[in-house]
Amino acid sequence: MQKNRPLSHVRVLDFGHYLAGPLAGMMLADFGAEVIRIDPPGGPKWKDPAFDMLSRGKHALTLDLKSAAGREMALELVRRTDVVIENFRPGVMERLGLGPAALRQVNPDIISLSLPGFASTDPEFAGLAAWEAVIAARTGQFTDMGLNRRLMGINPSFTPLGLASAYGAAFGTMSVLFALNARGRMGGDHIEVPLASALLEGLVYNCEKVEDYPDRYKSPREQELERRAREGLPNDLSFDELSEFLDPFYRTYTCADGRGFYIVSCSVVNHPQRVLEVLGLGDLLKELPDFDVYVDQADWPADWALRSYPVGASDRRRLSDAMKAAFLTRPSHEWEALFGAAKAPATAQRSTAEWLTASHALAAGLVVEIDDPRYGRMRQMGNLAWLADDPGTMDKNAGPEADDFQDDLSRILKETPRTSSGDKGKGGWLDGLKVLDLTNVIAGPTIGSTLARFGAQVTLVQPVRPSVDPWNAVVFGLHAQRGKESILLDLRSGAGQEAFWRMVAEADVITMNGTDQQRASLRLTENRLKEVNPRLILVQLDAWGGPRRGPKSDHLGYDDLAQAATGVMTRFGGGPKTPEEHAHFGTIDALTGYCACVALGAALERLKVTGQGGIARAALAAAGEMIQAQFMYDFDGRREFDEPSGRTARGWGPFYRCYAALDGWLFFAAPTGRDTALGRVPDLSDLVGCEADLEEKLSERFAQKPVAHWTRAFAGSSVGVTVLGSLHGTRDAGLQLESKGKIDICKATFRAVRHDQHPMGRWVDLVAPNAVRPSQAGITIPGPAPKYGQDTRKILLRLGYNNAEIQHMIDTGAAAECWSQKYLPE
Repeated sequence: MQKNRPLSHVRVLDFGHYLAGPLAGMMLADFGAEVIRIDPPGGPKWKDPAFDMLSRGKHALTLDLKSAAGREMALELVRRTDVVIENFRPGVMERLGLGPAALRQVNPDIISLSLPGFASTDPEFAGLAAWEAVIAARTGQFTDMGLNRRLMGINPSFTPLGLASAYGAAFGTMSVLFALNARGRMGGDHIEVPLASALLEGLVYNCEKVEDYPDRYKSPREQELERRAREGLPNDLSFDELSEFLDPFYRTYTCADGRGFYIVSCSVVNHPQRVLEVLGLGDLLKELPDFDVYVDQADWPADWALRSYPVGASDRRRLSDAMKAAFLTRPSHEWEALFGAAKAPATAQRSTAEWLTASHALAAGLVVEIDDPRYGRMRQMGNLAWLADDPGTMDKNAGPEADDFQDDLSRILKETPRTSSGDKGKGGWLDGLKVLDLTNVIAGPTIGSTLARFGAQVTLVQPVRPSVDPWNAVVFGLHAQRGKESILLDLRSGAGQEAFWRMVAEADVITMNGTDQQRASLRLTENRLKEVNPRLILVQLDAWGGPRRGPKSDHLGYDDLAQAATGVMTRFGGGPKTPEEHAHFGTIDALTGYCACVALGAALERLKVTGQGGIARAALAAAGEMIQAQFMYDFDGRREFDEPSGRTARGWGPFYRCYAALDGWLFFAAPTGRDTALGRVPDLSDLVGCEADLEEKLSERFAQKPVAHWTRAFAGSSVGVTVLGSLHGTRDAGLQLESKGKIDICKATFRAVRHDQHPMGRWVDLVAPNAVRPSQAGITIPGPAPKYGQDTRKILLRLGYNNAEIQHMIDTGAAAECWSQKYLPE
């Protein structure tokens, strides 16, 4: 175990198996925690190179938890441990004598984390065998999967990405760290993070529903879907036909070398201009409309504006055609360098295998190389969150061999057992933490909105004149800005700067999304932060940053670009010729915000021990690796990257697949004990041992009876069978009205809130913050997002300005109270 790391004083028992639990344990080990992986006799259940990657930096100990001796050894370790992680089905740890009450009896200050598939208190889902795809299917991840698939009439669509485990691991890891930080004030805690709840939260932007949503914010694809529904037309577009509905500044182009090049340069002032200038199409700018879009569309001088998504129908074709021709004049690597230097967000499309050998990924430490005793030189995903000045971040040890831990075990057992030090206080883990939020769009604001649920006081600082259009700032902000207060300042003015640094002096944490160059332009350097307050923590999130500098470190980027660069889009689309964005808004954005919270949790824990602040980091590219964790490794002799991909994917094979039942679609998951699974059901028992055409035969059998029949047939077994839900259906089934008072977030797996008294003047449905369920700490359900600038006067008064000074700042443009007359311009 390395000393002087952020978590080198923390010991973790990792009972996790498969993906979510081991992933959480790996994140803690990557910060220097001493993580002990507990294996059953016979070794880990998941024997895969990915599991070895997730075991890096851990010790391994084999214990038979079904025996009295094994349980007693486990409890002896718990007495000397800070954190316990497990992701068994609900009730398993209790049956083993290691449930939360038993753990707390031997160590009152233990922080225990449970990561079940569905909530243990959910009478409908708690007993369902929660394989990754079963969670995804029931929540709605495979249904209506993106605008492309809907327009092509493809439903359902399967994806092998472990989104539920990734979101759950990030929520779980941040919660453990926040609970550790508050332990002296609040004592130990048991935390449950149902993976399905985490998945719904991670896909919140696909569940958002706004009453009478204005047409101006609907993309051409959304409008085409509505037109076809209105006119009774089928959704039967071909992939090529879809290009007519893609925005010129939000799509893939083909370069001279045949590689796809993806740009996401819409919605932000100057980004479309930069794109056209890089492509040599600057003359077009004189012909394109550009004006303030924070007014109602009825007051626009043209049908679209260059700074607002989407491009209008009058210019969409000619822009796309001109850009297609321009991209064909250079190879993708030249365009990547030119776009990066011009600060125009874009990237070449790559496969996962290509990303693992990409020069930037390796140079920046987003991909690391480890000498593994089984696989030789192994490339694998790097840290998913890190501290900028942690010297051990890049030091990785290969996964453990079982039972190599005996000397350390003897040392641990000689330690004095932990004694209770917590005061058993009430409230949230982050009560009193003052956060200054400088972020925009989705990923960055997710940090502050997440911290607010745990008690942090979050102040959002935005510019006097918006740099992002209302679709990104207001529509996405309905969720991302909940629980905050809002001030508008011009940080380019002297008065705005002075007010800003007064806020910095009072803050405990600053959050920003931007590159190192952008951070330097705000003068938020490490030295300056130390001068203002050596305990201050800056949380920095960007697209391509890593523990080290790389050739793309200062390139700009967004969620979709991380998908394109790390291999998500080529996998989902089925290959380099047909890449598709992965269906869901914020697939990586929200996760990166959660990972940034993990980094903050580690920084807070180090601050508690050493008094040292610093810079906590996360990146979209790292989160893009995290959602592909089970594939994000390579070595000589690795089996082919052959996971399910493309538009026709329905699953991994006959025992892990979407099937059409008599009355709808279901997911059937029996990856282990396959013959036993078939043998227990009379309708299928004759297929035991069948090899030929099994997928076809199972398709015929499942189609003969309704979904309910099959769920009853496999109930109580290790086989997971569930109806394919939809995200909107899952949201609506768990919907509660804000006007009715207290929102119940503790029992059911899925909960959503209708903010029916929203200051926007429309109701809005949003997923409730119920992925994290502590036993002791409180969770705050934040109120509606503020109108930008609504708290400017209040905040300036708090900073010591008088009313005359505040009015002068507003009159001179150093501060402002709004961007638009309406909350949401129509």
